[in-house]
Parts: sequence; C-alpha cells; structure tokens
Amino acid sequence: MAEREPTLRRKYPPRMNPDVLWLFRLTLDQRLVTHAQAVALRAALGDRAELMDYAQKLIDDGLVEDIATLEKLADLAMTKAEKGPPLGDPFEDEPPARESISAAPFADPAARTAGKFSTAFPFATLAQLDDPALATALRELLRATARFGASDLHLSPSSRPFIRKNRELTFVAPHPLTPADSLRLNTALLSAGQKKIFLERKDYDYALAVSHADRYRVNLMFHKNGAAGSYRMVPDQVRTLAELGFEAHLGTLEKLLSYHNGLILITGPVGSGKTTTLASMVAYLNETRTDHIITVEDPIEVVQPPKGCNVTQREVGPHTKTFASALKSALREDPDVIVIGELRDLETIEMAITASETGHLVIGTMHTSDAATTLNRLLDVFAPAQQPQIRASVAESLRGVVCQRLLPAPDGGVTLACEIMVNNTAIQNLIREGKTQGLKNTMETGAREGMCLMGNVVYALWQEKKISDETALANITNRSVRARITG
Repeated sequence: MAEREPTLRRKYPPRMNPDVLWLFRLTLDQRLVTHAQAVALRAALGDRAELMDYAQKLIDDGLVEDIATLEKLADLAMTKAEKGPPLGDPFEDEPPARESISAAPFADPAARTAGKFSTAFPFATLAQLDDPALATALRELLRATARFGASDLHLSPSSRPFIRKNRELTFVAPHPLTPADSLRLNTALLSAGQKKIFLERKDYDYALAVSHADRYRVNLMFHKNGAAGSYRMVPDQVRTLAELGFEAHLGTLEKLLSYHNGLILITGPVGSGKTTTLASMVAYLNETRTDHIITVEDPIEVVQPPKGCNVTQREVGPHTKTFASALKSALREDPDVIVIGELRDLETIEMAITASETGHLVIGTMHTSDAATTLNRLLDVFAPAQQPQIRASVAESLRGVVCQRLLPAPDGGVTLACEIMVNNTAIQNLIREGKTQGLKNTMETGAREGMCLMGNVVYALWQEKKISDETALANITNRSVRARITG
C-alpha cells in the first residue's frame, strides 16, 4: 500500500482542508493562477498547510498582485468550505484549451460542422457506470453542449434527453431516461449536503463550475415521473452591451447607468437574455466607476472580479435566505449599486423601491413583455390603499425600463429586439395618475430621449433582413406597421 499511496493522493486530494481546496478552485476559476502554479504551490507547502499559508505564499511568490481580490476569494472560500469541499478536484489534469476541446469524444467535429449535435455519452449503459464515472461523463456532456452553442440541456425521466439551441429543441438520445437513471444522473454532481437538500425540498437551484471556463446554472426538481434537471450554459466571458445587440441604444443605456440613484428594470420573457444583459451592465459599472456593488442572485451565474468597483456577490441559499432579507441587509452594507437577480414578490419589490429612493442605484429583472405591463406588474402587487403612494414613489425613483426579446434570425442564430422607456416628466405624470395605457404614445414621441417601441424596433430589424416576415409579424401588434410588411 505504501507504494500506491502517492497515486491515490494525486487522484483523491481531500486530505487538504476544504477551505484550501475552495481557494484553489476560486483562484483557478478567476485565472489568478495557472494549473501548473497551483500544483507547484501545493508541492511546496504540502497538504497540511492552512488557507492563510497558501494565500501568503501566493503574495510572496508574486503570483497574485491583486491582494483585494485574493482577500475576497479567501473569505468566499471559508464560507463555501462550511458546506464541504468543492465538487471535483481542482488539482486534476488541466483541461485542454477551448480551441482543442472539440476533439473530445463527446463532440464529433464533423457533426458540429454539419450543424448536428453528436455525443458519445453512454445513455444506453448508464446504469452500469459507477458514481465517479457517471460524474465525469456528465461533465463531458455539459462541455459538449456548451461547445455546440446550445443554451440548455434537459435531463428528465420518461423523456428523451434534449438540448435547446436558438430556441429550437433537439433530442440527443433515442431512448427515454428511466426514473432511476434520471435521479442518478441529475444528482451525480451534487455533494452529500446538496443531495440531501434536494431530496427534502424536491427542487434545488445551484451554480455549477466544471472548470474556470465552464459554468452552468442548474435547476433540479421532481415531477410526476421523477427527478429532472435543466442545465443553462453560462458564457465564460461577459460581453459588452454593444456585442449583445444594443449598438443603436448605447447612449441611452449608458445615460441610465450614469445615475447614482433610482430604479432600472430589465424585463423580458424566459430565455430572452435578461441575465446576460444584467451581467453586462454590472461589468460596465465595474469598469467605469469606483463604487461598491452588491448583487443578490439565485444562483450566482456570472462571476464579476473587482475592477474599478468592489463587487460583493451573494447567493440566495448559501449566503442569504431570501432576496428581501438580502436587500434589507444591503442597506446597512454601504452599497452604491444594488443588483437584484429577480423582483418576484411584494417584499422584494417594496425594498427595491425603498433602496432606490434612499440614494442607491437599483437594477433588477422582471418577467414582463413591455413597459406598460412592467409598470402594472410592479404596482399591482401592492394593496389598493397603497397604490397612490407607490405610484408617486415609482414616478420619482424610476430611471428606465429595458424590455428585450431574442428573435430567430434567418441564418439560424438569434437577434436582439428591445423596447426602452426613459422616465421623463410626461412618463412621470402617467405613472402618478395610473394612466399606463398612454405610455406607448408618449414613448413614440420620445425618440429624441432614447425611447423606442418594440414594434418599431422589430420592423427595423425586418427592413435590415435580420428577421423573417413571419417572425416580424409574430412580434408586431400595431396594425399599420404590420400592413407595411404584408402589403
């Protein structure tokens, strides 16, 4: 056994403290150190060293110069370690570069060129895999899904596994998963604590980091046939607002983000890219300001390393009980900007409005289709007796509403369409008086202030041949605009 011990330790390093393992996982994810540097550091200090020994060694050896970021990651590592070590081994062989990853057995390069998804995942023999082999296979399936450009992977009992790319669904296996196989597969990457929570609550949200470049937002739940999972691919880089498709509206968005108080809402249906836009806005603020940004997310998807700003990211569950409790706490944490992953209930919305009135810039998302619907949803959660006061508060604190959709493009991709409402005197009066039905007319005459209606933006995309006739007609309600397309 003495001769085999080094091999066993290389494969299974949990003799190290969980907080040290988390520190290396986080520093690798943030690309503060390379895989080779992490391995060398471990060899120099050994497995029994404490977290602060490793952190100090990173500074002494000049591997990390951003001490503030390292301190933040060390605090985060200690917090995460309370629930156990990270999934996977941060010291495992370094994954191949993204350019060469296409040669992996779970993604056939020829199939990618032909626009077809191909996987060697052993769905037919899944029951024969042991737990470590199953976890490794699932990680490779996730990587293959991301490389293919799909946005989601779905694993559900009594259904064939499928992916979603550009809003289209594609099955990736010929046979449905059994309830037993689906349960094993969807819990293969969970720690013992996470699995216990999932089995007790019957639903569970978490962020999965397979490597520093492969992150996923995961939702697990039970339905009538058993345990199912939805895996959303998280981009490894934050794209700018211009890269997302907001080129024509950059001036308007940058003006909204220049305020130091007030409320900005990002809205749209499920899968419309709200989280991506929100992350891009946080990155813009992070690069152009020197403020304290607090985000509350469920779960944390895009990691935002501190740049000009100090960014504190909190996750509902591990770091706080609810959005509302995190917001209440945030007001005592000296924030300049508060970012809310979703405004979903009365208490959260009320706290967001209060925060926007007390000298903070608040940015949040809602599941609504246009500016008028957004304001109605925002106000209707309050009791009728509160409506006049809330309308007055929102009229004063609201900075703008950005509604967005992702529309299928002729080339198989997607293109962004958006509606932007900027709060001016006319908009304020309509909100205060509860006359939201007049918003469209006011927005149509507010083009000079950067406002635009969804129908007009969709029509412009049709003129530029970025969307088809059918897509344009499906997203335009104005009869006169529709007539220009059909006539």
